[in-house]
Amino acid sequence: MKSDFHDSLYEKLVNDEDARACKAIPESACQEVPGNFMRIIYAQFLTKLGDALINPKVTLPWIMQSIGAPLFLIGWLVPIREAGSLVPQLSIAHFIRRFPVRKWVWVTGSVLQALCIFAMALITLNMSGSKAGWAVIAVLTLFSLSRGLNSVASKDVLGKTVPKNQRGRANGWSTSAAGLVTVTIAALLAVSGAWGWQANEMFYAVSLFSAAVVWLLSAFVYSRIQEYAGEVGGGRNGLFEALQQLSLLRTDAVFRRFVLTRTLFLSTALSAPYYLILAQQNTESSLWVLALFMFASGLASFVSGPVWGKLSDRSSRSVMIIGATLSAGIGVVLFIADLYFAQSPLYSPLLGVLYFLVCIAHDGIRVGRKTYLVDIAEGDRRTSYVAVSNTVIGLMLLAMSVFGLLTQVISMSALVLLFAFIALAGVWLARHLPETE
Repeated sequence: MKSDFHDSLYEKLVNDEDARACKAIPESACQEVPGNFMRIIYAQFLTKLGDALINPKVTLPWIMQSIGAPLFLIGWLVPIREAGSLVPQLSIAHFIRRFPVRKWVWVTGSVLQALCIFAMALITLNMSGSKAGWAVIAVLTLFSLSRGLNSVASKDVLGKTVPKNQRGRANGWSTSAAGLVTVTIAALLAVSGAWGWQANEMFYAVSLFSAAVVWLLSAFVYSRIQEYAGEVGGGRNGLFEALQQLSLLRTDAVFRRFVLTRTLFLSTALSAPYYLILAQQNTESSLWVLALFMFASGLASFVSGPVWGKLSDRSSRSVMIIGATLSAGIGVVLFIADLYFAQSPLYSPLLGVLYFLVCIAHDGIRVGRKTYLVDIAEGDRRTSYVAVSNTVIGLMLLAMSVFGLLTQVISMSALVLLFAFIALAGVWLARHLPETE
């Protein structure tokens, strides 16, 4: 009965005449595709729910303030959370190559993240001051490193269990599910603001405990994926051999161009927060603004994820180009609006619309580049691609964060315009990438 349910839902989500066709996976794995496809979406939905409950832009900063942590530590929450899971992925990939079945690496990463969140909840309830702040930073670092296990393993498992012409839709529906979570959280936040309700320490502790349980559930769901044994490699020279994987940037022209393109496309993610900040400066209720923008972000993912996913199965390269071009165009519109209409009562609603559109564009870039990266390589080479790409992107994310210092000499809208031109440079590079579909 459960298998029939998976098959029916799978066929509705894939919605393709050749849904049963298997491309780039063994014939023996074909019969498990519907169940695997759905379990991947379920697990990613649960992890996105956990992410929403420990949002490093909302929940964690409040916790740091409530426990009396030094303010300078709050500025490290997002960089540690994001880059910490990316930079060490060369050594993580070296470790993963030893395992013929890699879903257990993902499961391990999810369990470790759950334990880290449990630890944060205990810190919130039992510690305070500088020691508590540093304890949260230490646990968040472990959480981020554990997340790196999931990041590398997930793409490898996706490539081994889902046919090549359906991976975009798996990513797309996962993005849509994440959008639904964000919309729900935003609605609750808006209701809280309308009632004048303020969250207390116990509320955030319960949120952390709930997030930990969610991660454990995701680990259980992912463990049910039917994954065949794959290639095993790596290992004789440890980290030195892992670092040698960086030579892919020199020897593999297509992969090198992809990494450069992805680096330039970071500008679309870095520009998004400035839409929110500009809106906050023009309104009195920061809670309502936050709820509105969270709702716009979630709705954008919920609506556009399946569309971007289906298009990515046709041409993930084109999806990246369309998304980045749209993001750049929106950045230009924002600059003009801020220059000429900043005093208009319609300015803040316009920012909300632009933010909704830029989130759609960013989701397109994200779904497109995930699908492209999984499709350009097979077997053990995919693990190397993911590790090298994510390591470089983690370092570049830290480096490009200094662009924020430019707001000392130029306006935020001018910085968004600069990011738009960087995105267009990425579009030019992406146009020279080969098709993989």
